[in-house]
Amino acid sequence: MVNEPTRSPLLSIVVPVHGVEAYLYQCLESILGGLSAAEAAEVELVAVDDASPDRCGEMLRSYAAGRPQVRVVSLTRNVGLGLARNAGLAEATGRYVWFVDSDDWLPPGALPTVLARLRRDEPDVLLVDHLRVHEGGRLEVDASSHLLRGVDGCVRLADRPELLRVQHTAWNKVVRRAFLDELELRFHPGWYEDIPFSHPLLIAADRIGVLDHVCYHYRQGRLGAITSTRSGRHFDAFVQYERLQQWVARHVTEEWIRTDLFGLMINHYLVVVGNDGRVHPRLRRGFFRRVAEHYRRYLPSGGYARPGGVAGLKHRLVARDSYLAYKTLRRAHRLAGSLRPASPAGAAAPDAASGGSGPLAADAAAPSEADRGSALAGRG
Repeated sequence: MVNEPTRSPLLSIVVPVHGVEAYLYQCLESILGGLSAAEAAEVELVAVDDASPDRCGEMLRSYAAGRPQVRVVSLTRNVGLGLARNAGLAEATGRYVWFVDSDDWLPPGALPTVLARLRRDEPDVLLVDHLRVHEGGRLEVDASSHLLRGVDGCVRLADRPELLRVQHTAWNKVVRRAFLDELELRFHPGWYEDIPFSHPLLIAADRIGVLDHVCYHYRQGRLGAITSTRSGRHFDAFVQYERLQQWVARHVTEEWIRTDLFGLMINHYLVVVGNDGRVHPRLRRGFFRRVAEHYRRYLPSGGYARPGGVAGLKHRLVARDSYLAYKTLRRAHRLAGSLRPASPAGAAAPDAASGGSGPLAADAAAPSEADRGSALAGRG
């Protein structure tokens, strides 16, 4: 570790780092480059070298030299994204914390905008908007971005229940550190680690700030992304949702929250099981069976509002544990989709986890939540 903090900053930015040598400098410079002296004094960057196998550790130490606001935490073994975030959080001294992934970056002006909003509203959680950035530079608005519009000041989730459907990642939320500690929330190991972390923040917050401004660039299509990696580790999603449901059982009394979370969970599972790039065909039946088991276990006593169209039909097939019917429907839907005209360039793909209701909503290739499309989430 280098550089000890001399004062408590307003904001600590925690950046876990592993195998991103080609992207790391862009990420670091997007955070600290161009800040005024006053702004830089309010920011602390805590970078965690998660036993990166490339030159990332060396790059971090070089970048920290002469920059007192940069601190490097070096781990002796690779622990994965969630636990690396925890290691950075343990060293962070800021009043607020923002988890930024090291293959992503902040657009110009994002950090001063966030700092100003934190000072003005003093939220428990500040939601920020983002753009997906594809190879070649194509920008894509997220399907949940419209949910961030029209909020002035701070609200509670009961005032704006649709905020529960905002992309449920850690990196689009700036969190008051004391609030995080009050909830005793930390990240768990495994893929889909944002699931039991992100939702409780919004559910428990008394003051949710909403910044309808693009403050994050989310890189798409990088080699090693979990959203395009076939692996049995996608089954980690079930463990993470079980953790979320356990938290909900202890802390949530509002039936509408349980109902909404249930629908989001099933939508998310259908996104994963329907994606050829994630679940190998030989594992698809087993994954579907696990979805059906969670459907039965967590179905709200009063039922829930299924989505319409093909998405709703898939929900019904999950409820019946009808894998063969699902497989037939999926095949027919894929064939029909291949015959449709291509979407206009730049159009946002429907995202089931953020409330998309079109026919592709529960079988979209667009990542949701915690499908954080990064090898960071799958390393270890």
